[in-house]
Amino acid sequence: MRISVIQSDIKWENKHRNFRSYEKTFSSLPETDIILLPEMFTTGFTPHSSSQGEGPRGETHEWMTEMSRRYNTGICGSYIVIEGSSCFNRWVFVSPDGKTRHYDKRHLFKMNNVENDFTPGRKRLVFTFRGFRICPNICYDLRFPVWSRNRNDYDLLINAANWPSARRDVWLTLLRARAIENLCFVAGINRIGIDGAGIKYNGDSLILGPKGEKIAGAGKDRACTITADLSLPALKAFRKKFPAHLDADNFSLSL
Repeated sequence: MRISVIQSDIKWENKHRNFRSYEKTFSSLPETDIILLPEMFTTGFTPHSSSQGEGPRGETHEWMTEMSRRYNTGICGSYIVIEGSSCFNRWVFVSPDGKTRHYDKRHLFKMNNVENDFTPGRKRLVFTFRGFRICPNICYDLRFPVWSRNRNDYDLLINAANWPSARRDVWLTLLRARAIENLCFVAGINRIGIDGAGIKYNGDSLILGPKGEKIAGAGKDRACTITADLSLPALKAFRKKFPAHLDADNFSLSL
């Protein structure tokens, strides 16, 4: 599977400007199976959920559907979705056949009051696309290893983030930890620039292998795209050679 990660400077609360920027980037990508976008890729990590949110089949979903069909690729990233009286930081995956999967961020970052008005997700998502079993999580979820524990049920962990530069070392360390402990590929997608709240982001988007090895990295402070080919046979061979998952402890989640 070929995946392409887009590391960008998200324009604050300006969906259409972000759409245009991504469209320009899409047109220059090599043929790829999945395009990965950051957390809140349409607005930045804004607390203005009521004004920036949209329905489950709103303009962002329509745009993702159109782009997915145009480029014959899966497209994924998170944005603000309002359903009834609840507001979610929702990661959405749209495939070229129009099928949609979604995951609502479980661990909300409340230290700066940004997600105080959001509702936490209650369901973990694992799905299959073009032969790969995929598990998504969002930014702060990365700190909670039980939530993303691989019970030999997924091959690729995706984390879409707006991870501040002040905690850069944590981001780099936890991405590698999740790859190593789960014997899986990991794709971490982060933004760059300074958002409307004055928070700085370095980027450091990474694609890692099951030993924590770097397959591709975007580096600091630059808008760019990284693309990598992930081999499922190679992953299966490594898991067979080093089957640490067979010794994993049983546990249950209490939601």
